[in-house]
Formats: sequence, structure tokens, C-alpha cells
Amino acid sequence: QEKVVESGGGLVQPGGSLKLSCEGSERTFRNNVMGWFRQSPGKEREFVATISMTGTTSYYADSVKGRFTISRDNAKSTVYLQMNSLKPEDTAVYYCAADGYINNGIHYPRYWGNGTLVTVSS
Repeated sequence: QEKVVESGGGLVQPGGSLKLSCEGSERTFRNNVMGWFRQSPGKEREFVATISMTGTTSYYADSVKGRFTISRDNAKSTVYLQMNSLKPEDTAVYYCAADGYINNGIHYPRYWGNGTLVTVSS
């Protein structure tokens, strides 16, 4: 089963925090790189963060460094994205990405979730 399911999106005020979750399946999560991407209205999908299968290595887009943290719980087949100090420009549909590979700090995934909307607005 190729399961990649995001949750946790919603409306948050600027400066606030939100934590996204993504649950995978045996095929999509185990021993695989996991990551997050986002797509804002009128823009192309962009890389946000990725984490190695052991969780010891992670990479971030410059736009989120120091504000977002990616982590994973292999026992729960779940990857998280903790987002702090949110800005209106962080508003986007956030997609979980699974498997694939990392090249020069960028994740090239094999599987995608359907996305969860994050809106940062007062």
C-alpha cells in the first residue's frame, strides 16, 4: 500500500506555530527518505525540508531555516514538520513526500501525499 497522508494544517496568525504530521505505510516510509514540499497560489511546488531514514541528517530550504524543524518517528511511520514564527508568505498547501533520494540537499521523492493547507493570516 502506497500511503502518504498529511494532517495538521489550518489557520494560524503571523508569528504563530503549527505542527504537520505525515503517516506513511510500510512501502512509503520504512527505510526511506521523507520530506516536505509546499505550493503557494500561482507558484510552483518548492522544496521545504527533508530527513534521512535514520533521522540523523536533515536539509532545509533557506526560506525556512531556523524556523521549521523536520523530525520522524520510525516506530509510528510518521514524519513531522514543526513550523514556528510563521509568516504570511508561508501560506501554501504542504505536501509530504516519501522515498526517492537526496541530491545536493534537495529531495527527489517517489511518492506524494494529497497535501494539507496552511494559512497564515491575522
